[in-house]
Amino acid sequence: MQLSLQTFEQLLQRMSATVQSSASQLVDLSVGSLFRAILEANASVGLWIQWLIVRTLSMTRAATCAGPDLDSWMADFMLGRQPAVPARGVATFSRLLTDQALYIPAGTVVKALTGNVSFSVGVDTTYATWVANSGSYYIPAGVSAIDLPIMALTPGPRGNVTARAVSAIATVIPGLDFVSNSLPLSGGSEAETDDKFRARFRDYINSRSQATPNAIAYAVTSLQQSMRFVQFENSDATGAWSPGHFLVVADDGSGQPSTALLSSVRAAIDRVRPIGSSFTVRPPDVLSIAIVVSMATGGEPVGADIQALIVNAVTAYVNELPIGPTLSLTRIVEVVYRAADISRNIVGVTINGSNTDLVASSFNVLAIRSVIVL
Repeated sequence: MQLSLQTFEQLLQRMSATVQSSASQLVDLSVGSLFRAILEANASVGLWIQWLIVRTLSMTRAATCAGPDLDSWMADFMLGRQPAVPARGVATFSRLLTDQALYIPAGTVVKALTGNVSFSVGVDTTYATWVANSGSYYIPAGVSAIDLPIMALTPGPRGNVTARAVSAIATVIPGLDFVSNSLPLSGGSEAETDDKFRARFRDYINSRSQATPNAIAYAVTSLQQSMRFVQFENSDATGAWSPGHFLVVADDGSGQPSTALLSSVRAAIDRVRPIGSSFTVRPPDVLSIAIVVSMATGGEPVGADIQALIVNAVTAYVNELPIGPTLSLTRIVEVVYRAADISRNIVGVTINGSNTDLVASSFNVLAIRSVIVL
């Protein structure tokens, strides 16, 4: 509905013209006059009523309302906003003395000193070292280090820390000395934005017929924030031709989705899959990459603040790529120039030692091993 909105000046002009045309003699409407004060007061009331009308219309349409009003509108369709997601990854716990066995309980807290972000050891029953009756992971005697899953205690992108950022053990465990993450933690995101919520609602409406690629897409992306996936029709778990079977490669942004999440993906797809069809859900294959950005320094080293901006921007760009991407050299150059106000030229970019674009396989997700700025 197109409203004919007016400004304060337009309202005042129209009322002045009406009063003057209705009077048999000239009316004093100069600034400070009684009649002008009355008209200005009425124009202010009209402007307020006009704002109430606009506000009411905006609150009653999903396309224009925001925040709690949008949540209320979507609740009529039994849809809720997806909450913020904590970052996940793997940390290596190590010790100096290995003469005795050691248990690391789930819930053990570690910290990244940069940004003061805390993480806890998660439960993953697929780990061979998991001991269910004690709720902990077992390090036998003679073993100095173990890799364990960790998750940020506070949801959101703050948990997406760089490699080797996690370095402090907050929970005291006698015999456990060090912790570090060899790869960045990822997958943390804010609560679903209004625009993404509206887009998911459109997918919800378009998938009501069920048994379509859109229905599968909606089922997967509705589980939580930062879900990414690819579908392969008439394919088995390896990608080979298999009529009537489809494959879904799903990830939560970390590159290592938990078995519980993959089970949830299977259950969600099973509710909308075509009758008579079968499917497989599998995690992606993680492809670790190292990026080197060489700059014309003119004999002066690149400042630490500029390096940090570039590393963070490139890491964020790679983390947002879909499954099976092409990592373009020119895109990395564009990200670097946008990230930092630099006057130096970029003279070279390599990906895993190569100066050509990296074309990942259909099952690959990219994980930053390192970003070096020279």
